Amino acid sequence: MMREGTAPLIRREDYLAPAYWIRRADLCFDLDATKTIVSSKLTIERNTTQDVQPLKLHGEDLNLLRVLVDGHSVSFRQEGALLIIDAPAADAFTLEIRNTVSPEKNTQLSGLYASGGGLYTQCEAEGFRRITFFQDRPDVMAVYTVTLRGDKKKYPVLLSNGNLVEQGELDAGRHYAKWHDPFPKPSYLFAIVAANLVAREQWVRTRSGKDHLLQIFVKRGDLDKTEHAMNSLIASIVWDEARFKLPLDLERFMIVAVDDFNMGAMENKGLNLFNTKFVLASTATATDVDFDGIESVVAHEYFHNWTGNRITCRDWFQLSLKEGLTVFRDQEFSMDMAGSASARAVRRIGDVRTLRERQFPEDGGPMAHPVRPDVYQAIDNFYTATVYEKGAELVRMMHTLVGREGFAAGMGLYFERHDGQAVTCDEFAQAMADANPHSALAQHLDVFKRWYAQAGTPRLVAHGESDAESGRYTLRLSQSNTPSAGQPYKQPNLLPIAIGLLDRNGQPLQLQLEGEDAPAGTERVLVMTEAEQSFTFIGLPTADVVPSLLRGFSAPVLLKDGLSDADLLVLMAHDTDAFNRWEAAQRLGVNALRAALTHDDTPVLDAAFVEALRTLLRDPSLDPAFKELALTLPSEIYVADLVENIDPQRLHAAREAMLDQLASALQADWAWAFEHYQVRGGYLPNAEQSGQRALTNLALAMLVRHAVASGDNVWPGRAYQRFKDASNMTDRLGAIEALVNAHAELATPALERMHALFKDEALVLDKWFALQGRAAERGGKVFARIKQLMQHPDFTLGNPNRARALLFSLTAMNPAAFHRTDAAGYVFWADRVIELDAINPQLASRFARGLDRWRNLAEPYRSAAREAIARVAAKPELSGDTREIIDRALQD
Repeated sequence: MMREGTAPLIRREDYLAPAYWIRRADLCFDLDATKTIVSSKLTIERNTTQDVQPLKLHGEDLNLLRVLVDGHSVSFRQEGALLIIDAPAADAFTLEIRNTVSPEKNTQLSGLYASGGGLYTQCEAEGFRRITFFQDRPDVMAVYTVTLRGDKKKYPVLLSNGNLVEQGELDAGRHYAKWHDPFPKPSYLFAIVAANLVAREQWVRTRSGKDHLLQIFVKRGDLDKTEHAMNSLIASIVWDEARFKLPLDLERFMIVAVDDFNMGAMENKGLNLFNTKFVLASTATATDVDFDGIESVVAHEYFHNWTGNRITCRDWFQLSLKEGLTVFRDQEFSMDMAGSASARAVRRIGDVRTLRERQFPEDGGPMAHPVRPDVYQAIDNFYTATVYEKGAELVRMMHTLVGREGFAAGMGLYFERHDGQAVTCDEFAQAMADANPHSALAQHLDVFKRWYAQAGTPRLVAHGESDAESGRYTLRLSQSNTPSAGQPYKQPNLLPIAIGLLDRNGQPLQLQLEGEDAPAGTERVLVMTEAEQSFTFIGLPTADVVPSLLRGFSAPVLLKDGLSDADLLVLMAHDTDAFNRWEAAQRLGVNALRAALTHDDTPVLDAAFVEALRTLLRDPSLDPAFKELALTLPSEIYVADLVENIDPQRLHAAREAMLDQLASALQADWAWAFEHYQVRGGYLPNAEQSGQRALTNLALAMLVRHAVASGDNVWPGRAYQRFKDASNMTDRLGAIEALVNAHAELATPALERMHALFKDEALVLDKWFALQGRAAERGGKVFARIKQLMQHPDFTLGNPNRARALLFSLTAMNPAAFHRTDAAGYVFWADRVIELDAINPQLASRFARGLDRWRNLAEPYRSAAREAIARVAAKPELSGDTREIIDRALQD
């Protein structure tokens, strides 16, 4: 395996268009797990806007057999990962290459690899060069025709991009299939599958009147778990055509589920490859979260057909052009599928929680980078929360600034201008502004585009001043952004700030800005473009105003508004914006935790806060899904990012003490909620039932916690019985998690029973490993259990899902078990990074990010973490992917 320990820096400013264009790619594969022969015939044209240059093709881990130009041998040389032809004979020519690859030796799962007896590909970002020599860059777009030949018994299904144009039998038990994709695409969207699979099929008719075949391919025995994925695909097709007038454009659309996959899924043109986690679901094996994830990811990959495939990235620095935009689209789809305003708010809260727990720490760590990065060593490391989730927030701000209809017009202009092209983030923003020339976005486009160029999370400080005599309220705002690598100074961003004002009784006030003739509703969007700005509201009936700022989380910032706990209680009880109502509850929890950490004391929950939570829990007008979110304390991961010199053990102890208080103070209310919100009918993975199950499982967890602390066996016994009798995986997993997190005696037999019941269900075993990896730490027991599970016969580092289930649960979701005073967690981390890197560098580099925020730790954690990172850095054979993460972590 070729290792790239010191990969060169790639800079956005150095971009040059390719010296040659590949217009057509005719590929033929003689498929075999040990040795696959790849024959390519490429129709190439010189880019006449540039001087004559050598043709350079990328290739890694390939055995080159032949190179011909226009049918004749040609002089060439290989330098590292490049095949170089110094002097192509003409401005247009045909290049033929034959090489071999060994799929069964490809543990990186990038390129062509073997899994479960089948052959699959993953080409994004730079995997195609591990299949054959090519200009493996996103701005080289070709029309592909692909012929697959293989043993019919081993590989009865042969798939590639586009439309099936021919298939038939060959000698010696072999067969072939020929596929043609009429749409030019970059090599990262190429895919083939050769495997023994079965398919769920369904025909759909789009609004144009055309019929299309939908197919979902899975291993035999899994077909009954594909109904939800198919329904999600159909819903995505209908939604995209209705919302954005974007139709399905191929004769068929295929999804293939594979066990071994580094990512969640891949949007290859017409042939999406999916991690089984995001395809397979049944009531017995999948939770509400799984069903929801399948709907979201199926939609995301389907939506890429237009935002990513039909229009793609000019270069990898523009990755958010497709990913941020498509995340926004799948978020909008999920909110529309949820239905009610309350269910939509729950979706938005979930998206913001993800942003805060994954992206905000990234902004404050060594991997901080703009949504459109300026430099990288390994592009695989930039499939980040910043590119995806923060990128989606940028698109959402555009949507806020131009409105729903204006955004649809901007999308229409974007496709009118750029369909079939490889473009940049700037071109998307320009299309959105040009379609809405009178919007704040168009007026301040250069300011808005700073979001793409500047790393970090802006800090927004708000201060309000009331004048009782004049009925005026002045809101003074200031914004700043801390320095990051290469960016010591940051300019102000454009911030759309959704705002409402409430009186002390929680009544919304009519809003009229100074200079306006009359009030215009109870909510406004203020547009901030300077470092400091003031906005004055007039005609207010009271001076005692409680501001509700950043409604719906209208900008991805850290807000400091100086609100007291009394103010937050008003918002928590009365705010008409569901997000800010939830946010008020979260901030009250954060305040209590920070006070405990500051004073090195056990947190004591304010009686008014507890009573407010009780009122919220009992409120019949609120959705149970919202109640579950509001009654869940802020996570240790989120709070740790708000506190400097964090002691993870103290934070864990403080949060556990708060949970104990809530469990005790609301014991009767939890019992009421558990009984009141039981789902009485058959299982449906819809928003209403999912909310009920989420709340009853939270109530059960609190009841078991209180019972274990008080020595009562009733609720642990009920939880164990619920685990045994549950008719769905959501309730079964909720019950066993309640036992495991409370360290109840019945947790052990429940875990043993779960393994026995589902030992043949890979995705359920992943859940089994994960729930033990993220269990609430107590006395080092969880960490010791994780080390034991590494030796379990069902555990393997070779399968990304299984490795993530146990290892990532520890480092990304269980700070108290990971950050130990004896540094054992860091030693374990370093050993696993080195071990994983030898197998799968992409997976290793993601796992390596578990110590990104080591500088924010208090001693002795900080020094011990740095020592572990340095030990990994000392390994000379590290891959380029992992080397970049480790080196950046150690940079001053």
